Amino acid sequence: MKKCYALLIVLVAMTFTFTFPLSLPAADYKAEYKLSTVVAKPMPWGIAGERWAELVKEKTAGRINIKVYPGVSLVGGDQTKEYTAIRQGAIDMAIGSTINWSPQIKELNLFSMPFLMPDYKAIDALTRGDVGKEVWKILESKDTVPLAWGENGFRELSNSKKPVRKPDDLKGLKIRVVGSPLFLDTFTALGANPTQMSWADAVPALSSGAVDGQENPLTIFTVAKLHAAANQKYLTIWGYVADPLIFVVSKSVWNSWKPEDQKAVREAAVQAAKENIEAARKGLIPPDDSLIKEVEGLGVTVARLTDAEKGAFRKATKEVYDKWAKQIGPELVKKAEESISKRK
Repeated sequence: MKKCYALLIVLVAMTFTFTFPLSLPAADYKAEYKLSTVVAKPMPWGIAGERWAELVKEKTAGRINIKVYPGVSLVGGDQTKEYTAIRQGAIDMAIGSTINWSPQIKELNLFSMPFLMPDYKAIDALTRGDVGKEVWKILESKDTVPLAWGENGFRELSNSKKPVRKPDDLKGLKIRVVGSPLFLDTFTALGANPTQMSWADAVPALSSGAVDGQENPLTIFTVAKLHAAANQKYLTIWGYVADPLIFVVSKSVWNSWKPEDQKAVREAAVQAAKENIEAARKGLIPPDDSLIKEVEGLGVTVARLTDAEKGAFRKATKEVYDKWAKQIGPELVKKAEESISKRK
């Protein structure tokens, strides 16, 4: 009898184990988590969202499943409302732009200061150094958990009217910009007529001639075929601002996960971010300028500005820079300038 009873206990235990595997998520895990991005595949930003979701599922053995919502569709296409939606719980996770989140977090305007970052090493000096750590502390204080820095890239200028090599060339041009007061100030100082609109509205507006030009990384220019779809025949490589991306999770969602799943999600974000940065920079770092040559091959007239030419734009936007340095925080801006000057 004792042997039969012992065997019965073993069988019951085995049945329980196979019926209720240890890999099942906790009761408060969602069946699906919502991840927001501004653009979809095949743009590097959109690919990063899909890749993060894929890696998370793999690393958590299916305990955490993520659905990507491109086009900031969870907030009706208004990219400036994305960060607020994360804090309010309408979005669980996001790969967000420092530009789009700057209306809610003034310090993120740092990355949109005209001509602050002269090259990719300057971006790395900020995101991988003390400035990046300080920015993360700010995000952590606002109900979000930052996990990794990604990249949308340097924003280059295009238009349908004429080559732009000096500030006077921009006078009167209607330029689509994102919903940031700093961008309005910058293009107004250059004599342009900046017009705020979401990316979803931008291509139709460019195609119809409602606006003349736009500024975006070349990866977006090529994938969206702006040379044809929006008649953008003139491109200026001036690198006036760059747009780092941030992989974040809502703090309430983060706290609902077990430590091992938090670790897995973080590792997935770091890996996806690394791949994203490589994709965003491909063909744009000398001596490899293949992406720029690809654009030229599309019949686009490309103006690659010299340092002296960039200097004229920097001078024209100096008052804007000084004004926003005060609003962002002089100490943070100074720290950023020092980090860039010491870059290797």
